[in-house]
Amino acid sequence: MASSATPKQMIEQPQSSPQLLCVKSSGGILSFAAGMASPMADDREAEDMTKSALSAFRAKEEEIERRRREVTDRVQAQLGRVEEETKRLAEIREELEGFVDPVGKEVAVVRKRIDLVSRELKPLGQTCQRKEREYREVLEAFNTKTKEKAQLITKLMELVTESEKLRMKKLEELSKNLDSLR
Repeated sequence: MASSATPKQMIEQPQSSPQLLCVKSSGGILSFAAGMASPMADDREAEDMTKSALSAFRAKEEEIERRRREVTDRVQAQLGRVEEETKRLAEIREELEGFVDPVGKEVAVVRKRIDLVSRELKPLGQTCQRKEREYREVLEAFNTKTKEKAQLITKLMELVTESEKLRMKKLEELSKNLDSLR
């Protein structure tokens, strides 16, 4: 008999004799020999069959229990390793959280100063832009007035030159008139 068969299969499987077939029924175990049904005369065979089925069943149960214990042991070992790693990770996290930057205070002070200077720079930048705009406007006005002055000086020079010419001409005429009077 195969050791992996269930008790019911063991009872229903043919025995070593090819002519004998055992079947379980509600009235007991029947034997079919050469195609004829008759109550089984040999209780010993039935008892041996039952014992072997029970021993196979027990062997399977013991194998299952042994494998279950092995798996449980492996799971427990794995859980133990996981717990150790979890503790180690917690220690590392605590070390990281407790890690103090040696220049952390200086960095914080410098950052605060940077923020303060940045806040002071903003209005100064706006004032600078406003003053630059005013400077460009005043410079443009200055350049315009300088051009206007240059044009006026040029005009003045032309007028003075023309006035001198006219006066010289008048003087010459007067001088001619004087000369003619004499």
